[in-house]
Amino acid sequence: MAKERPEKAEETEQMIEKEGGKEAAEVPGGAADGRDMRAVLLSAFGGLNKLRVARKVMPEPQDGEVKIRVKACGLNFIDLMVRQGNIDNPPKTPLVPGFELSGIVEALGGNVTGFEIGDRVMAFVNYNAWAEVACTPAEFVYKIPEDMSFSEAAAFPVNFVTAYMMLFEVANLREGMSVLVHSAGGGVGQAVAQLCSTVPNVTVFGTASAFKHEAIKTSLNHLFDRNSDYVQEVKKISPEGVDIVLDCLCGENTGKGIGLLKPLGTYILYGSSNMVTGETKSFFSFAKSWWQVEKVNPIKLYEENKVMSGFSLLNLLFKQGRAGVIRAAVDKLLALYNQKKIKPLVDSLWALEEVKEAMQRIHDRGNIGKLILDVEKAPTPLVSIILIIYCKSLLSSLWAAPLLISCSAAAPALEMGTVRCIEVGAGTAML
Repeated sequence: MAKERPEKAEETEQMIEKEGGKEAAEVPGGAADGRDMRAVLLSAFGGLNKLRVARKVMPEPQDGEVKIRVKACGLNFIDLMVRQGNIDNPPKTPLVPGFELSGIVEALGGNVTGFEIGDRVMAFVNYNAWAEVACTPAEFVYKIPEDMSFSEAAAFPVNFVTAYMMLFEVANLREGMSVLVHSAGGGVGQAVAQLCSTVPNVTVFGTASAFKHEAIKTSLNHLFDRNSDYVQEVKKISPEGVDIVLDCLCGENTGKGIGLLKPLGTYILYGSSNMVTGETKSFFSFAKSWWQVEKVNPIKLYEENKVMSGFSLLNLLFKQGRAGVIRAAVDKLLALYNQKKIKPLVDSLWALEEVKEAMQRIHDRGNIGKLILDVEKAPTPLVSIILIIYCKSLLSSLWAAPLLISCSAAAPALEMGTVRCIEVGAGTAML
């Protein structure tokens, strides 16, 4: 079961212009009158301080749209990049972030068929997902099984559709093939592992942070530390390399991935998380990542019988009009879910008011599976605790000094039985 709130982390495309650029108008005075709602507002591109919860005018469905009372929203790495403005042609701010959600149909716009008020659904949204109510075209909305929770449904669309499209539509995964996936502990990585298990004799290699290995080791055949020389580790096991490389990192991993491909193998780039190093957009990180990308010679690809490709789910939906292709993929994925062959992995649940902490957790690559914003969840209250810090002086004499700390993460950390250290002067306290 997903944790309601883990310990707070310590390290601190444009799709359609008319959607991303809509003014996120706030309700004057912040008073609720039944026509407004809570929403996460990104006031400008930058750090976590640009996010806050505000009251906003509730949207109403236009022709072809479905109005959804939101229960849960997915948080993806692309949302972090949007917050920083670290994407091509970023939309105008202020805006409400988020691209996927789950909830209950509350109203239908004109010419909408196939849905009824009260239906349990999940949906893609071109921004505006992180709110109590959202409207989106009916072609982006899908009914969910009765036994699928709203948190699972919010973790389903981006992760599983991305994994499915890359494996089966782009790379043509078949029996006996091998796959290398980076960030294997994340939402897409775990979706890839589950989908590979539905095909006989597929070998899955993965890279992930060392602290995630124990939790995910049974979902892959071979797991390597993300900072290790994984190329040599893979070749020790499979000297010819692998058939498919799924890369969300970019930078130097692009050349490594192409080099690992067997003849007729496929490399797919579907993200560039290496460009994100600090809380705000970094030109240095962007330049470094760009410089490290090996310049690919198409003649060399031809000679070595290798395929290099890219995949952007949101562009495919919102810019390239392939909603029908995505619906077919969702239908197949829901069939696998109903057969108990796949199941979204939820890392943790967060209140809208805790979006900063949730986003910091994904920035620190601390999640195993998907982070979910639970719209109905109350934020964890601040807890004041007294810590007695025992310090040892240079003369080896012991003394104690009280320190009052207010920390929203203290209570969850204690409930989860975690140990964390706070350094004060010459001493260290443990929670």
